[in-house]
Amino acid sequence: MAKLTIRNAVKRYGALEVLHGVSVAAEDGEFVVLVGPSGCGKSTLLRMIAGLESISDGEIEIGDGIVNDLEPNERDIAMVFQSYALYPHMSVRDNMAFSLKLARRSRQEIERKVNDAASILDLTTLLDRYPRQLSGGQRQRVAMGRAIVRDPSVFLFDEPLSNLDAKLRVQMRTEIKTLHQRLGTTMVYVTHDQMEAMTMADRIVVMRAGHIEQVGSPLEIYDTPANSFVAGFIGSPSMNFIDGRVVEREGTLKLATAEGIDWPLPESARPHIGQPVQLGIRPEHITVGADGVKAKVTIIEPTGSETHLQLQAGSQPIVAAVRDRPSVSPGQSVTLGIDARKAHLFDPASGKRLH
Repeated sequence: MAKLTIRNAVKRYGALEVLHGVSVAAEDGEFVVLVGPSGCGKSTLLRMIAGLESISDGEIEIGDGIVNDLEPNERDIAMVFQSYALYPHMSVRDNMAFSLKLARRSRQEIERKVNDAASILDLTTLLDRYPRQLSGGQRQRVAMGRAIVRDPSVFLFDEPLSNLDAKLRVQMRTEIKTLHQRLGTTMVYVTHDQMEAMTMADRIVVMRAGHIEQVGSPLEIYDTPANSFVAGFIGSPSMNFIDGRVVEREGTLKLATAEGIDWPLPESARPHIGQPVQLGIRPEHITVGADGVKAKVTIIEPTGSETHLQLQAGSQPIVAAVRDRPSVSPGQSVTLGIDARKAHLFDPASGKRLH
């Protein structure tokens, strides 16, 4: 196990800079997830850690040593890719043992490590099969087993579940998290799926356009997003955003929109009276049928455990997530209430959270 530290990492391709002085650390034994939209630089950063991409400026430290100039096989890391990258002509056993054979480990050590990894990943009965005889989930476990036998200081995962169906992704999330708890090794995991980030990470690093927007625990990121980008990216369905100005009406704070609609605000908005702000409210904090803002139902999306309602309040689209099964239909008029205590306020120009 080892701590991973990245200091002011820059990546340039000619004149194009795609990572702009990124600094972040994964503590010894920590599970860190890099998340963000496509093109944000998360996979580039992971490949720089692995040594598959050079670093233009800055430092990458694994354990007590700077690894900027080390080859990938000298960095004591193991990487699991989106594609399983298994040798089709080799059995599961030989795929898992391949790196150890290259390192000229003894036959006894190879057998022990392969058997131990197979036991951890429930692959013992599959060791003599070939990749073509395995399901997608089994192939991904073989890819993880190939990494485990190397006993690295740091595991790197590059969107390893993208090729799996929805049910199998949920299962594999649990398996990877269980694997981390069992091994206690530092892990850095890249995904564009915010649900994977929320359910698996000890800490999440949210990236956009080559910058880090926020670092924190899943609940810190969800409950206190640093800006409107993080607030909108983390959470499904996404947070609702409403622009307006803070006003006081009969001792109560409201967000007054340009259409003349008033939304309730928390008392913490008082320092911003008279100022334009952006209100953020998560769909689960909206109540349908309470006294409040008039809206029209446009689309109903039952998910089983809850119902997602697409609504229109004036020209403002709103999504509400309700636990019960409301007896409403498209085109019906309803009223919306919000839990003002759970409201978020952002600066409409910069997107930064207002405290």
